[in-house]
Amino acid sequence: MSLTLDTYRLLGRSGLRVSPLALGTATFGTEWGWGAERAEARKLFDLYVERGGNFLDTADTYTDGSSERLLGEFARTDRDRLVLATKYSTLRRPGDPNSGGAHRKNLFASVEESLRRLGTDRIDVLYLHVWDDTTPVDEILRGLDDLVRQGKVLYVAICNTPAWRVARMQTVAELRGWSPLVALQIEYSLVQRDGERDLIPMARELGLGVVPYSPLGGGVLTGKYVRDDLAPAAADGSRKSFNLAVGALDERRLAVADAVREVAAELGRTPAQIALAWTLHAPGVTAPVIGARTPEQLEDNLGALGVDLGADHLARLDEASAVALGYPHDMLAGEHMRAVTRGDLAFDVRR
Repeated sequence: MSLTLDTYRLLGRSGLRVSPLALGTATFGTEWGWGAERAEARKLFDLYVERGGNFLDTADTYTDGSSERLLGEFARTDRDRLVLATKYSTLRRPGDPNSGGAHRKNLFASVEESLRRLGTDRIDVLYLHVWDDTTPVDEILRGLDDLVRQGKVLYVAICNTPAWRVARMQTVAELRGWSPLVALQIEYSLVQRDGERDLIPMARELGLGVVPYSPLGGGVLTGKYVRDDLAPAAADGSRKSFNLAVGALDERRLAVADAVREVAAELGRTPAQIALAWTLHAPGVTAPVIGARTPEQLEDNLGALGVDLGADHLARLDEASAVALGYPHDMLAGEHMRAVTRGDLAFDVRR
């Protein structure tokens, strides 16, 4: 499978055409202690767009607003060709209880701020960023639909939410005739495959395109870490200390990274390209979100589009990174349940 950034894919059950790799812009700005200054961020933007890329991902609170401001500045001369996706619900002002959450007040205020920072009159894709467990589903969906009807938002989507809640939202939206969700953004990679239990099957059934973030597992799949890095480290603001703190760096993940390195060596590719290529092959995935801090990193990531993983390589990577699906999935897939539900009957079930 050889792709290019202008080999467009449809985003979920919509007619929106997006590049197979989205450019994440959380690296635009240095307010978080890392990232790219304006000039470097501009190089990243130009490199991606000049190759045919059109799908750009940000959020209202990334780098304290600099991500949206810089993206809006860079996109201004080619706005209509680009698909700008942003998010709302994370706290915008510490101490202000209504500056975060999924509720209507924060939704409308966040969108107005994002429109100003992006310098545009509409947001192409708006995600609910983080489920807040307090706002009623009807309030969220009606607010999103109102924004679509006003023309301030074109498509609505969701991130970081349990599958059953997303399924309920999509069902309510369909019954009420409100704007449906078209995309699901989740963490998904060779070292984080939990989404295969319920989230990805749910998305495929209900018409949501899966847009994975952190497809390189926080950098683990680039091969930059070794066993010595598992030793406790001081919280110094580095990606390594962050990964250790949140449990994103452990023996299992390093073992998966070893398998990625082996395949990369056989194909003459970098580990990052192999890890991204695996995600691009995954059923249900529309466009992994890549985040680079330098043009060299972005160039390397884009090289994944030209990687053709054979059945043997895919099988080895799948085996090295497999997760147990758990109950009831493992039970339903077992031979006993197949025997008691189908007997010796043959079925040709295609979806």
